[in-house]
Amino acid sequence: MKEKYLKNLSKEERFILKDKGTEKPFTGEYNDFYEAGIFVCKACNAPLYESKTKFDSGCGWPSFDDQIKGAIKCYEDLSEGRVRTEICCAKCDGHLGHVFFGEHFTIKNTRHCVNSLSIQFKAYKKLEKATVAGGNFWRLDKLYRDLKGVYLLYAGYMGGDVQNPTYEQVQTGKTNHVEVVQLFFDPNIISYTNILDLFLDNYNNTFSTKNAQKIKPQHKPIIFVNNKQHKEKAEVSILNKVKKSSYLPTIQISPEKEFFRAEEYHQNYFNKQNR
Repeated sequence: MKEKYLKNLSKEERFILKDKGTEKPFTGEYNDFYEAGIFVCKACNAPLYESKTKFDSGCGWPSFDDQIKGAIKCYEDLSEGRVRTEICCAKCDGHLGHVFFGEHFTIKNTRHCVNSLSIQFKAYKKLEKATVAGGNFWRLDKLYRDLKGVYLLYAGYMGGDVQNPTYEQVQTGKTNHVEVVQLFFDPNIISYTNILDLFLDNYNNTFSTKNAQKIKPQHKPIIFVNNKQHKEKAEVSILNKVKKSSYLPTIQISPEKEFFRAEEYHQNYFNKQNR
C-alpha cells in the first residue's frame, strides 16, 4: 500500500488497512448502520459498496452481499491456520476484510465482512425518504421493492415505547409499534404522491369496512412524515382518495419517529421464500 494513501489515516485505521488487522466485533461505526448512500475506501476514497447491498449477518462487522463492479481485489489468506479469501480495495490495495460464500444470508449468498475503520459513508443527498404502515410489512416490501425510482427499502418498526423491539414483542401489540417500510426514493423518477397513492390503493384493496375492526394494533395504517411538504401532500392524497372511492378515512398522519430495522429474515421476505 503506497505511503500517499496512509498519511491521513489514524493509527487504528493504518492497523486495519496497511497491517491487515481486525477491529473488535460489534464496535465499528457501521455495524448497525443503514442509510442511503455509498461506502468508499477510507484511504483513497474509491467507491466500494452501495448501501442497498448492506445487510445484518449478526457477525459484528458490516456485511455486504455485493461490491461495486471492479472495486475489490481478492487474495488467498492462509493466516490463522485456515484458508480464507481476503478482500482489498482495488485502487489502493488497502485491507478491508474477508469474503465468504454459501452462508445463505441473502439471495446472492455472499458476505463481504468489512471493518468499519476501512470504509467511510457518503450519503445520497438527492433522495427523499418515506415511511408507511398498514398491514403486514412483508406485503408493503413487495409493493415497493422493485419499483423504479426506489433505491433502498427496509422493513421495520416505528412509533412504539420499546427500544430495539423484536418481531415477537411487536406482535403482542403491547409495544405500540407498527410494522412499517421505510424507503429512499429519487423524486425525479417517482414522486412522493405516487408513493402515497400506491400505499392508499393497497390499503383500500386489503381492508374493507367489514374487517376494519379486526386490524391488529401493529397493522394499523399510518403515514409517517418528516417535513411540512410531505405532511401537506399526505393530507391531499388521503382527501382525494376519500372523494373518489369508498376509501376508509382512518389513515393517520404522524411525525416520523425512531425507526428500528426488522430482523434480517424479514427483509425482502417474499423473494427469499421464492428462491
